[in-house]
Amino acid sequence: MNSEHFQNLIIGSGVAGKIIAWTLASQGQKTVVVERAMVGGSCPNVACLPSKNVIYSAKAVSLVHPTKGLGVVTGPVRVDMAGVARRKWRMVNELVEVHLGKFKASGVELVMGEARFTEPKTVQVAANAGGTRLLRGERVFINVGTRATIPDVPGLAAAGPMTHVEALNLERLPTHLVILGGGYVGLEFAQAMRRFGSRVTIIQHGPRLLEREDPDVADALLELMTDEGVHVFLQAEALNVTGRSGSGVALRVRSGGAERTLEASDILVATGRTPNTDRLDVAKAGVELDARGYIRVNDKLQTSAPDVWATGECAGSPQFTHVGEDDCRVVLDNLAGGNRTTRGRLIPYCLFTDPELAHVGMTESEARTRDVPYRIARMPMSMVLRAHTLSETRGYMKALIGADDRIMGFTAFGAEASEPMAVVQTAMLGGVPYTALRDTIWTHPTMAEGLNGLFADPPSVPSQETSFKR
Repeated sequence: MNSEHFQNLIIGSGVAGKIIAWTLASQGQKTVVVERAMVGGSCPNVACLPSKNVIYSAKAVSLVHPTKGLGVVTGPVRVDMAGVARRKWRMVNELVEVHLGKFKASGVELVMGEARFTEPKTVQVAANAGGTRLLRGERVFINVGTRATIPDVPGLAAAGPMTHVEALNLERLPTHLVILGGGYVGLEFAQAMRRFGSRVTIIQHGPRLLEREDPDVADALLELMTDEGVHVFLQAEALNVTGRSGSGVALRVRSGGAERTLEASDILVATGRTPNTDRLDVAKAGVELDARGYIRVNDKLQTSAPDVWATGECAGSPQFTHVGEDDCRVVLDNLAGGNRTTRGRLIPYCLFTDPELAHVGMTESEARTRDVPYRIARMPMSMVLRAHTLSETRGYMKALIGADDRIMGFTAFGAEASEPMAVVQTAMLGGVPYTALRDTIWTHPTMAEGLNGLFADPPSVPSQETSFKR
Protein backbone atom coordinates (compact mmCIF):
# COMPACT_ATOMS: atom_id res chain seq x y z
CA MET A 1 0.00 0.00 0.00
CA ASN A 2 1.42 3.36 -0.99
CA SER A 3 1.54 6.00 1.69
CA GLU A 4 0.02 9.45 1.36
CA HIS A 5 2.27 12.27 2.53
CA PHE A 6 1.26 15.29 4.59
CA GLN A 7 3.16 18.03 6.33
CA ASN A 8 1.04 17.49 9.46
CA LEU A 9 -0.61 14.28 10.60
CA ILE A 10 -2.90 14.75 13.59
CA ILE A 11 -4.47 11.82 15.40
CA GLY A 12 -7.57 12.88 17.30
CA SER A 13 -9.76 15.94 16.77
CA GLY A 14 -10.07 17.04 20.40
CA VAL A 15 -9.46 20.64 21.39
CA ALA A 16 -5.68 20.67 20.92
CA GLY A 17 -5.72 18.51 17.80
CA LYS A 18 -8.37 20.49 15.96
CA ILE A 19 -6.89 23.93 16.75
CA ILE A 20 -3.41 22.80 15.70
CA ALA A 21 -4.94 21.43 12.49
CA TRP A 22 -6.99 24.53 11.67
CA THR A 23 -4.04 26.81 12.39
CA LEU A 24 -1.43 24.98 10.36
CA ALA A 25 -3.78 24.27 7.45
CA SER A 26 -4.82 27.93 7.29
CA GLN A 27 -1.12 28.72 6.79
CA GLY A 28 -1.17 26.61 3.64
CA GLN A 29 0.30 23.44 5.13
CA LYS A 30 -1.09 20.13 3.91
CA THR A 31 -2.76 18.70 7.01
CA VAL A 32 -4.82 15.62 7.78
CA VAL A 33 -6.73 14.73 10.96
CA VAL A 34 -7.74 11.17 11.78
CA GLU A 35 -10.73 10.96 14.14
CA ARG A 36 -12.04 7.64 15.39
CA ALA A 37 -15.60 8.63 16.32
CA MET A 38 -16.44 12.16 17.50
CA VAL A 39 -15.83 15.23 15.37
CA GLY A 40 -14.34 17.82 17.69
CA GLY A 41 -13.48 15.33 20.42
CA SER A 42 -15.19 14.59 23.72
CA CYS A 43 -15.91 18.11 24.95
CA PRO A 44 -18.68 19.10 22.51
CA ASN A 45 -20.00 15.56 22.10
CA VAL A 46 -20.02 13.63 25.38
CA ALA A 47 -18.29 15.65 28.08
CA CYS A 48 -18.06 19.30 29.13
CA LEU A 49 -20.74 20.99 27.07
CA PRO A 50 -23.46 18.32 26.91
CA SER A 51 -23.08 17.53 30.61
CA LYS A 52 -23.58 21.19 31.52
CA ASN A 53 -26.55 21.27 29.15
CA VAL A 54 -28.20 18.41 31.03
CA ILE A 55 -27.24 19.88 34.40
CA TYR A 56 -29.02 23.11 33.48
CA SER A 57 -32.18 21.16 32.67
CA ALA A 58 -31.95 19.65 36.15
CA LYS A 59 -31.56 23.11 37.67
CA ALA A 60 -34.79 24.14 36.00
CA VAL A 61 -36.55 21.48 38.06
CA SER A 62 -35.18 22.96 41.29
CA LEU A 63 -36.33 26.46 40.35
CA VAL A 64 -39.99 25.42 40.35
CA HIS A 65 -39.81 23.38 43.55
CA PRO A 66 -43.00 24.04 45.54
CA THR A 67 -41.17 25.10 48.72
CA LYS A 68 -37.56 25.82 47.68
CA GLY A 69 -38.25 27.45 44.34
CA LEU A 70 -38.66 31.08 43.30
CA GLY A 71 -42.34 31.52 44.00
CA VAL A 72 -43.38 30.50 40.52
CA VAL A 73 -46.61 28.53 40.85
CA THR A 74 -47.09 25.71 38.35
CA GLY A 75 -49.09 22.57 38.02
CA PRO A 76 -47.51 19.15 38.62
CA VAL A 77 -43.94 19.15 37.34
CA ARG A 78 -42.98 16.28 35.06
CA VAL A 79 -39.49 15.61 33.74
CA ASP A 80 -39.40 14.53 30.11
CA MET A 81 -36.02 12.79 29.82
CA ALA A 82 -36.48 12.36 26.08
CA GLY A 83 -36.95 16.14 25.87
CA VAL A 84 -33.82 16.69 27.96
CA ALA A 85 -31.91 14.43 25.56
CA ARG A 86 -33.34 16.21 22.50
CA ARG A 87 -32.22 19.58 23.84
CA LYS A 88 -28.75 18.19 24.44
CA TRP A 89 -28.59 16.60 20.97
CA ARG A 90 -29.63 19.87 19.29
CA MET A 91 -26.67 21.58 20.86
CA VAL A 92 -24.26 18.74 20.05
CA ASN A 93 -25.38 18.52 16.42
CA GLU A 94 -25.03 22.28 15.98
CA LEU A 95 -21.53 22.17 17.43
CA VAL A 96 -20.53 19.28 15.16
CA GLU A 97 -21.70 21.26 12.14
CA VAL A 98 -19.62 24.23 13.28
CA HIS A 99 -16.58 21.95 13.56
CA LEU A 100 -17.14 20.44 10.12
CA GLY A 101 -17.38 23.93 8.68
CA LYS A 102 -14.06 24.92 10.26
CA PHE A 103 -12.32 21.80 8.96
CA LYS A 104 -13.57 22.58 5.45
CA ALA A 105 -12.79 26.29 5.60
CA SER A 106 -9.24 25.74 6.85
CA GLY A 107 -8.47 23.10 4.24
CA VAL A 108 -7.90 20.25 6.69
CA GLU A 109 -8.70 16.77 5.41
CA LEU A 110 -10.75 14.99 8.06
CA VAL A 111 -10.54 11.19 7.93
CA MET A 112 -12.99 9.24 10.10
CA GLY A 113 -11.39 5.97 11.14
CA GLU A 114 -9.06 4.12 13.52
CA ALA A 115 -5.34 4.91 13.25
CA ARG A 116 -2.49 2.60 14.24
CA PHE A 117 1.19 3.24 13.78
CA THR A 118 3.03 0.96 11.40
CA GLU A 119 6.39 2.74 11.64
CA PRO A 120 7.65 6.17 12.73
CA LYS A 121 5.37 9.01 11.58
CA THR A 122 3.14 6.60 9.65
CA VAL A 123 -0.30 5.23 10.49
CA GLN A 124 -2.63 2.81 8.83
CA VAL A 125 -6.21 3.98 9.06
CA ALA A 126 -9.17 1.61 9.01
CA ALA A 127 -11.79 3.99 7.67
CA ASN A 128 -15.21 3.92 9.30
CA ALA A 129 -16.76 3.86 5.83
CA GLY A 130 -14.59 0.91 4.78
CA GLY A 131 -11.15 0.49 3.29
CA THR A 132 -7.73 1.42 4.58
CA ARG A 133 -5.27 4.25 3.98
CA LEU A 134 -1.60 4.67 4.86
CA LEU A 135 -0.85 8.22 6.01
CA ARG A 136 2.56 9.69 6.73
CA GLY A 137 3.33 13.07 8.25
CA GLU A 138 6.49 15.12 8.40
CA ARG A 139 5.20 16.08 11.84
CA VAL A 140 2.79 14.08 13.97
CA PHE A 141 0.54 15.32 16.76
CA ILE A 142 -1.18 12.76 19.00
CA ASN A 143 -4.37 13.92 20.73
CA VAL A 144 -6.37 10.76 21.44
CA GLY A 145 -7.70 11.57 24.92
CA THR A 146 -8.93 9.14 27.54
CA ARG A 147 -11.99 7.01 28.27
CA ALA A 148 -13.85 6.03 31.42
CA THR A 149 -12.19 3.26 33.41
CA ILE A 150 -14.30 0.22 34.27
CA PRO A 151 -13.04 -1.11 37.63
CA ASP A 152 -12.13 -4.76 37.95
CA VAL A 153 -15.15 -5.71 40.05
CA PRO A 154 -16.54 -9.22 39.50
CA GLY A 155 -19.63 -9.01 37.32
CA LEU A 156 -19.39 -5.26 36.70
CA ALA A 157 -18.34 -5.30 33.05
CA ALA A 158 -20.87 -8.03 32.27
CA ALA A 159 -23.59 -5.87 33.81
CA GLY A 160 -23.07 -3.26 31.08
CA PRO A 161 -22.73 -0.20 33.32
CA MET A 162 -23.13 3.30 31.97
CA THR A 163 -20.29 5.75 31.70
CA HIS A 164 -20.88 9.48 31.30
CA VAL A 165 -21.35 8.84 27.58
CA GLU A 166 -24.42 6.63 27.97
CA ALA A 167 -25.77 8.65 30.90
CA LEU A 168 -25.92 11.77 28.73
CA ASN A 169 -28.01 9.91 26.17
CA LEU A 170 -30.65 8.63 28.59
CA GLU A 171 -34.21 9.11 27.38
CA ARG A 172 -35.67 7.46 30.46
CA LEU A 173 -35.33 8.15 34.16
CA PRO A 174 -33.46 5.50 36.19
CA THR A 175 -35.48 4.33 39.15
CA HIS A 176 -32.41 3.92 41.32
CA LEU A 177 -29.00 4.95 40.02
CA VAL A 178 -25.87 3.71 41.80
CA ILE A 179 -22.78 5.76 40.99
CA LEU A 180 -19.35 4.25 41.53
CA GLY A 181 -17.07 7.17 42.32
CA GLY A 182 -17.43 10.40 44.29
CA GLY A 183 -15.36 12.69 42.08
CA TYR A 184 -16.37 15.45 39.72
CA VAL A 185 -18.30 13.37 37.18
CA GLY A 186 -20.03 11.34 39.87
CA LEU A 187 -21.19 14.37 41.85
CA GLU A 188 -22.47 16.32 38.86
CA PHE A 189 -24.52 13.37 37.65
CA ALA A 190 -25.69 12.48 41.16
CA GLN A 191 -27.28 15.87 41.75
CA ALA A 192 -28.75 16.15 38.26
CA MET A 193 -30.35 12.69 38.28
CA ARG A 194 -31.67 13.18 41.79
CA ARG A 195 -33.31 16.44 40.71
CA PHE A 196 -34.86 14.69 37.72
CA GLY A 197 -36.42 12.23 40.19
CA SER A 198 -34.12 9.20 40.44
CA ARG A 199 -33.04 7.66 43.71
CA VAL A 200 -29.26 8.06 43.73
CA THR A 201 -26.56 6.29 45.73
CA ILE A 202 -22.84 7.10 45.56
CA ILE A 203 -20.24 4.44 46.38
CA GLN A 204 -16.96 6.21 47.20
CA HIS A 205 -13.88 4.13 47.90
CA GLY A 206 -12.03 6.82 49.86
CA PRO A 207 -12.84 8.41 53.22
CA ARG A 208 -14.32 11.54 51.63
CA LEU A 209 -15.67 12.93 48.39
CA LEU A 210 -13.32 14.86 46.10
CA GLU A 211 -10.25 13.36 47.72
CA ARG A 212 -7.82 15.90 46.24
CA GLU A 213 -9.65 18.85 47.75
CA ASP A 214 -9.35 20.27 51.26
CA PRO A 215 -11.39 18.44 53.91
CA ASP A 216 -13.75 21.39 54.37
CA VAL A 217 -14.56 21.29 50.65
CA ALA A 218 -15.29 17.58 50.81
CA ASP A 219 -17.50 18.11 53.87
CA ALA A 220 -19.44 20.86 52.11
CA LEU A 221 -20.10 18.65 49.08
CA LEU A 222 -21.17 15.74 51.27
CA GLU A 223 -23.61 18.04 53.05
CA LEU A 224 -24.94 19.24 49.69
CA MET A 225 -25.46 15.69 48.41
CA THR A 226 -27.18 14.68 51.63
CA ASP A 227 -29.49 17.71 51.53
CA GLU A 228 -30.36 16.87 47.90
CA GLY A 229 -31.41 13.36 48.98
CA VAL A 230 -28.39 11.52 47.57
CA HIS A 231 -27.21 8.62 49.73
CA VAL A 232 -23.42 8.46 50.05
CA PHE A 233 -21.36 5.50 51.24
CA LEU A 234 -17.79 6.49 52.13
CA GLN A 235 -14.87 4.07 52.51
CA ALA A 236 -16.96 1.64 50.55
CA GLU A 237 -16.27 -0.78 47.73
CA ALA A 238 -18.36 -2.84 45.38
CA LEU A 239 -17.50 -6.52 45.84
CA ASN A 240 -19.54 -7.97 43.00
CA VAL A 241 -22.39 -7.16 40.65
CA THR A 242 -25.16 -9.30 39.21
CA GLY A 243 -27.89 -8.45 36.73
CA ARG A 244 -27.94 -5.95 33.88
CA SER A 245 -27.73 -2.18 34.20
CA GLY A 246 -30.94 -0.69 32.82
CA SER A 247 -32.97 -3.77 33.73
CA GLY A 248 -31.99 -4.34 37.34
CA VAL A 249 -28.77 -5.01 39.22
CA ALA A 250 -27.66 -6.14 42.65
CA LEU A 251 -24.40 -4.79 44.07
CA ARG A 252 -22.70 -6.41 47.02
CA VAL A 253 -21.05 -3.51 48.87
CA ARG A 254 -18.70 -3.39 51.84
CA SER A 255 -18.91 -0.20 53.90
CA GLY A 256 -17.93 0.53 57.47
CA GLY A 257 -16.89 -3.06 58.06
CA ALA A 258 -20.29 -4.41 57.08
CA GLU A 259 -21.57 -5.89 53.84
CA ARG A 260 -24.93 -5.19 52.26
CA THR A 261 -26.69 -5.70 48.97
CA LEU A 262 -27.98 -2.72 47.03
CA GLU A 263 -30.78 -3.24 44.52
CA ALA A 264 -30.73 -0.71 41.71
CA SER A 265 -31.97 -0.17 38.19
CA ASP A 266 -28.76 1.30 36.77
CA ILE A 267 -25.03 1.68 37.43
CA LEU A 268 -22.92 4.65 36.39
CA VAL A 269 -19.15 4.22 36.56
CA ALA A 270 -17.18 7.39 37.37
CA THR A 271 -13.97 6.07 38.93
CA GLY A 272 -11.29 7.54 36.69
CA ARG A 273 -9.88 7.62 33.19
CA THR A 274 -7.78 5.35 30.96
CA PRO A 275 -5.62 6.81 28.14
CA ASN A 276 -6.59 5.71 24.63
CA THR A 277 -2.96 5.01 23.74
CA ASP A 278 -3.50 1.24 23.89
CA ARG A 279 -5.16 1.46 20.46
CA LEU A 280 -2.27 3.14 18.65
CA ASP A 281 0.72 0.74 18.65
CA VAL A 282 2.86 3.73 19.61
CA ALA A 283 5.94 1.56 20.15
CA LYS A 284 6.19 1.21 16.37
CA ALA A 285 6.50 4.98 16.18
CA GLY A 286 9.22 5.13 18.83
CA VAL A 287 6.88 6.86 21.25
CA GLU A 288 7.32 5.91 24.90
CA LEU A 289 4.52 5.48 27.43
CA ASP A 290 4.72 5.76 31.20
CA ALA A 291 3.64 3.02 33.59
CA ARG A 292 -0.01 4.14 33.42
CA GLY A 293 -0.15 4.24 29.63
CA TYR A 294 0.18 8.00 29.16
CA ILE A 295 2.58 9.31 26.54
CA ARG A 296 5.86 10.59 27.96
CA VAL A 297 6.41 14.21 27.00
CA ASN A 298 8.76 16.98 28.03
CA ASP A 299 7.62 20.44 29.08
CA LYS A 300 7.19 21.38 25.43
CA LEU A 301 4.97 18.34 24.85
CA GLN A 302 7.56 16.64 22.65
CA THR A 303 7.55 12.84 22.81
CA SER A 304 10.53 10.49 22.70
CA ALA A 305 10.21 10.35 18.89
CA PRO A 306 11.55 13.23 16.76
CA ASP A 307 8.90 15.56 15.33
CA VAL A 308 6.11 13.88 17.30
CA TRP A 309 4.11 15.77 19.92
CA ALA A 310 1.34 14.67 22.27
CA THR A 311 -1.28 16.97 23.77
CA GLY A 312 -4.22 16.81 26.14
CA GLU A 313 -5.18 13.99 28.44
CA CYS A 314 -3.26 11.24 26.61
CA ALA A 315 -0.07 13.17 27.41
CA GLY A 316 -0.91 13.27 31.10
CA SER A 317 -2.02 16.91 31.05
CA PRO A 318 -4.63 17.84 33.68
CA GLN A 319 -7.95 16.54 32.44
CA PHE A 320 -9.65 19.79 31.47
CA THR A 321 -10.53 21.10 28.02
CA HIS A 322 -9.00 24.48 28.84
CA VAL A 323 -5.67 22.77 29.55
CA GLY A 324 -5.81 20.95 26.22
CA GLU A 325 -6.36 24.30 24.55
CA ASP A 326 -3.30 25.71 26.29
CA ASP A 327 -1.32 22.62 25.23
CA CYS A 328 -2.00 23.57 21.62
CA ARG A 329 -0.77 27.11 22.31
CA VAL A 330 2.47 25.66 23.70
CA VAL A 331 2.98 23.57 20.58
CA LEU A 332 2.00 26.25 18.07
CA ASP A 333 4.09 28.97 19.72
CA ASN A 334 7.16 26.73 19.67
CA LEU A 335 6.60 25.72 16.05
CA ALA A 336 6.66 29.44 15.28
CA GLY A 337 10.04 29.84 16.99
CA GLY A 338 8.90 30.51 20.55
CA ASN A 339 10.07 28.96 23.80
CA ARG A 340 6.83 28.22 25.63
CA THR A 341 6.52 25.41 28.16
CA THR A 342 3.93 23.77 30.41
CA ARG A 343 5.88 24.65 33.56
CA GLY A 344 4.25 26.86 36.15
CA ARG A 345 0.80 27.04 34.57
CA LEU A 346 -1.92 28.42 36.83
CA ILE A 347 -4.78 26.06 36.10
CA PRO A 348 -8.31 26.79 37.35
CA TYR A 349 -11.14 24.28 37.48
CA CYS A 350 -14.78 24.14 38.38
CA LEU A 351 -17.20 21.48 39.57
CA PHE A 352 -20.58 22.34 38.05
CA THR A 353 -22.83 21.16 40.82
CA ASP A 354 -25.43 23.64 42.02
CA PRO A 355 -23.89 25.58 43.67
CA GLU A 356 -20.54 25.44 41.90
CA LEU A 357 -17.14 24.67 43.35
CA ALA A 358 -14.32 26.69 41.78
CA HIS A 359 -10.63 26.62 42.60
CA VAL A 360 -7.33 28.03 41.38
CA GLY A 361 -3.83 27.84 42.83
CA MET A 362 -2.67 26.18 46.02
CA THR A 363 -4.98 24.46 48.50
CA GLU A 364 -4.54 24.56 52.25
CA SER A 365 -3.56 20.90 52.20
CA GLU A 366 -0.82 21.59 49.64
CA ALA A 367 0.48 24.57 51.62
CA ARG A 368 0.79 22.43 54.74
CA THR A 369 2.46 19.59 52.87
CA ARG A 370 4.99 21.98 51.31
CA ASP A 371 5.55 23.77 54.63
CA VAL A 372 4.54 27.10 53.08
CA PRO A 373 3.37 29.77 55.56
CA TYR A 374 0.03 31.30 54.70
CA ARG A 375 -2.85 33.35 56.01
CA ILE A 376 -6.42 32.38 55.30
CA ALA A 377 -9.19 34.80 54.39
CA ARG A 378 -12.61 33.24 54.66
CA MET A 379 -16.20 34.44 54.31
CA PRO A 380 -19.57 32.71 54.07
CA MET A 381 -21.53 33.22 50.87
CA SER A 382 -24.40 34.50 52.98
CA MET A 383 -22.45 37.76 53.28
CA VAL A 384 -22.57 38.29 49.51
CA LEU A 385 -25.77 40.17 48.70
CA ARG A 386 -25.99 38.71 45.20
CA ALA A 387 -26.42 35.28 46.78
CA HIS A 388 -29.52 36.52 48.59
CA THR A 389 -31.09 37.77 45.35
CA LEU A 390 -30.66 34.24 44.00
CA SER A 391 -31.85 32.56 47.24
CA GLU A 392 -28.58 30.61 47.12
CA THR A 393 -26.60 31.47 50.24
CA ARG A 394 -24.95 28.07 50.75
CA GLY A 395 -21.16 27.93 50.77
CA TYR A 396 -18.15 30.16 51.29
CA MET A 397 -15.09 31.76 49.73
CA LYS A 398 -11.57 31.35 51.03
CA ALA A 399 -8.17 32.54 49.89
CA LEU A 400 -4.61 31.68 50.86
CA ILE A 401 -2.46 34.78 51.25
CA GLY A 402 1.33 34.64 51.29
CA ALA A 403 3.76 36.64 53.39
CA ASP A 404 4.16 39.10 50.50
CA ASP A 405 0.37 39.76 50.42
CA ARG A 406 -0.02 37.94 47.12
CA ILE A 407 -2.78 35.40 46.71
CA MET A 408 -1.54 31.80 46.55
CA GLY A 409 -4.87 30.05 46.13
CA PHE A 410 -8.61 30.61 46.03
CA THR A 411 -11.64 28.39 46.52
CA ALA A 412 -15.29 29.33 46.18
CA PHE A 413 -18.22 27.06 46.86
CA GLY A 414 -21.41 28.88 46.05
CA ALA A 415 -23.62 30.38 43.39
CA GLU A 416 -21.72 31.50 40.28
CA ALA A 417 -18.45 30.59 42.02
CA SER A 418 -16.55 30.35 38.74
CA GLU A 419 -16.95 34.10 38.13
CA PRO A 420 -15.12 35.54 41.18
CA MET A 421 -12.56 32.75 40.76
CA ALA A 422 -11.66 34.15 37.33
CA VAL A 423 -11.15 37.58 38.88
CA VAL A 424 -8.80 36.19 41.53
CA GLN A 425 -6.94 34.13 38.94
CA THR A 426 -6.27 37.30 36.96
CA ALA A 427 -4.91 38.99 40.08
CA MET A 428 -2.68 35.98 40.77
CA LEU A 429 -1.30 36.02 37.22
CA GLY A 430 -0.47 39.70 37.60
CA GLY A 431 1.10 39.29 41.04
CA VAL A 432 -1.42 41.75 42.43
CA PRO A 433 -1.67 41.86 46.26
CA TYR A 434 -4.94 40.94 47.89
CA THR A 435 -5.39 44.56 48.98
CA ALA A 436 -6.06 45.57 45.36
CA LEU A 437 -9.10 43.30 45.27
CA ARG A 438 -10.13 44.48 48.71
CA ASP A 439 -10.14 48.10 47.54
CA THR A 440 -11.62 47.63 44.07
CA ILE A 441 -15.06 49.11 43.32
CA TRP A 442 -17.06 46.09 42.13
CA THR A 443 -20.46 46.30 40.50
CA HIS A 444 -23.35 45.86 42.93
CA PRO A 445 -24.87 43.33 43.25
CA THR A 446 -22.49 40.74 41.79
CA MET A 447 -20.65 37.75 43.21
CA ALA A 448 -17.33 39.52 42.58
CA GLU A 449 -18.45 42.18 45.05
CA GLY A 450 -17.91 39.57 47.73
CA LEU A 451 -14.15 39.94 47.25
CA ASN A 452 -14.34 43.25 49.15
CA GLY A 453 -15.57 41.42 52.21
CA LEU A 454 -13.38 38.34 51.78
CA PHE A 455 -10.18 40.38 51.84
CA ALA A 456 -11.36 43.03 54.30
CA ASP A 457 -9.60 41.72 57.40
CA PRO A 458 -7.41 38.62 56.92
CA PRO A 459 -5.15 37.54 59.79
CA SER A 460 -2.00 39.63 60.01
CA VAL A 461 0.41 36.83 60.87
CA PRO A 462 1.22 33.94 58.51
CA SER A 463 0.29 30.64 60.08
CA GLN A 464 -0.09 26.98 59.20
CA GLU A 465 -2.44 26.33 62.09
CA THR A 466 -5.58 27.67 60.41
CA SER A 467 -8.49 25.32 61.07
CA PHE A 468 -10.13 23.47 58.22
CA LYS A 469 -13.49 23.79 59.96
CA ARG A 470 -16.23 25.62 58.12
